[in-house]
Amino acid sequence: MTPSTNPNPSKLAMVPFVSVDDMMKIVNTIGAPKMIAEIAEYIEADFLRWDMFDKTPRVAAHSKEGVIELMPTSDGETYGFKYVNGHPANMARGFQTVTAFGVLARVDNGYPVLFSEMTILTALRTAATSAVVAKYLAPKNSKVMAMIGNGAQCEFQALAFKEVVGIETVRLYDIDPAATEKAVRNLSQSGLTVVACSSAQDAAAGAQIVTTCTADKQCATILTDNMIGSGIHINAIGGDCPGKTELHKDILLRSDIFVEYPPQTRIEGEIQQLPDDHPVTELWQVMAGQAEGRTSESQITLFDSVGFATEDFSALRYIRDQLERTGHFVELDLLADPDDPRDLFGMVQRASME
Repeated sequence: MTPSTNPNPSKLAMVPFVSVDDMMKIVNTIGAPKMIAEIAEYIEADFLRWDMFDKTPRVAAHSKEGVIELMPTSDGETYGFKYVNGHPANMARGFQTVTAFGVLARVDNGYPVLFSEMTILTALRTAATSAVVAKYLAPKNSKVMAMIGNGAQCEFQALAFKEVVGIETVRLYDIDPAATEKAVRNLSQSGLTVVACSSAQDAAAGAQIVTTCTADKQCATILTDNMIGSGIHINAIGGDCPGKTELHKDILLRSDIFVEYPPQTRIEGEIQQLPDDHPVTELWQVMAGQAEGRTSESQITLFDSVGFATEDFSALRYIRDQLERTGHFVELDLLADPDDPRDLFGMVQRASME
């Protein structure tokens, strides 16, 4: 399905489109745990070629209701972007908090080669990123994870940590008991031991990994300093815009902090609570062996995750590579493609005569 193997210009005008229905079929064909693990491999591979990518903080349009963002990047051969929103009040109004779609395009001629839904795909890639990072930062042989915030991301995260890291037990807590009940129900056949907890502190007790994923657009304190003992890995994925955090500042001061792209994380992540010169380590450096990850059993590691464009690029690249394997896509007549590139008007005019 790569454009370089298809020399027919008219064929290149047809763009593969993966709808929500197609994406669900792809997930169910491959299996969610396996698909997350495979996306994790693509994400890791792209982190290992970090220098090849154009990198910029996402372009955000903030409002009192939420945020709409564009997340672009390119590796010099392929360009990709994601459109994504984040509207915390949507759930109460019957809408999704986060929706998204994405595009891959050829750099040499600008033609898109994939148009895909990314609401489901973002959940898969976020889980995959969390898990691949935990391979480098979590305590060895971690078996128990606390999942605080049991909304749309919860089950994907749990499956990712089981498949990639080897978690056996997930301890769930949400301020809305219905969310926890939903997660318990959805994970009942996952092979995980699933424990519903009465508080965030209860959920964190006995866990080697603590994942926070809440939706409020505010500076909240989901984890207080007394909840986090030595040797814990924190996977903080809920704070992803200015004015939205989940962790007490004292936890940050006790942790070794790892980030995707510092210029974006300092604006949107947990470290917006800290001075701009507070030291952080970039994940690509750890994966490439240029910086240390976990160095001791007592170390507190913190993945301050806000999501970065290369991860979406990796996920879209993965989906593009599965199209022939699964067949779950349609072709869109998305690009005007006149026989004479200079005669766009003539193409329109001739269409009226058909």
